[in-house]
Amino acid sequence: MKLMDGAGWNAWAEGASFGLGSGMAVIPYVLLRHYRKLKLSDQEVLLLIHLISFKQVEHKDFPTLEELQEVMGVSAQAIAQSLQKLLKAGMISIDEELDELRNIQYERYNLSGLFEKLGMLLADQRKNRSTPASRPHSDTGPEQEAGRNLFVVFEKEFGRPLSPMELEAISGWIDQDRYPEELIRMALKEAVFAGKVHFRYIDRILLEWSRNRVKTVSDAKAYTQKFRNGGRA
Repeated sequence: MKLMDGAGWNAWAEGASFGLGSGMAVIPYVLLRHYRKLKLSDQEVLLLIHLISFKQVEHKDFPTLEELQEVMGVSAQAIAQSLQKLLKAGMISIDEELDELRNIQYERYNLSGLFEKLGMLLADQRKNRSTPASRPHSDTGPEQEAGRNLFVVFEKEFGRPLSPMELEAISGWIDQDRYPEELIRMALKEAVFAGKVHFRYIDRILLEWSRNRVKTVSDAKAYTQKFRNGGRA
């Protein structure tokens, strides 16, 4: 095997640098690892990856069929059929937005349905690992329903779809830490009040409450009031 000389290495380095400089897309590993469990075909998951990439790298929230056809190498009809299936399955949706400055209405693909399903998949897997084999497992139990409700609340407060890691964090608060749903909502409100709307801060609030035996919204309000008055429990 012939080794590259100095000029060859320089050319390779320039090519690599150009490629990296062209932009990088962050694809959730859980999507690549478990897409078959969501009954997605290879073509459908490739389409989702390109929708994510167009949004992150080219800042295109609604790529055309022609643009998708160019990168996927399949017919526009096949892409349209895949989009229709993803819409029907609730993996994606199409939002209509209004640019008030230019008074232009436009559309964008919303992938929050996909991220929610990935988060629920992770939560179900973790619960299955911690559930005894003799105990029947239900996908529609109160904990799953609480998780779905909280996903919606957090997405509205954050103003964006949650990442798979964020979805997993919420599921962990419910399944592992056993925090009541109303207490998680209260912690989110406290984070908003403090102007620190991020998961690490919310997790610290919940942990501090747990250490101080705060178990209800009433307990949390009393503890928070005492904290703001300069005292700690």
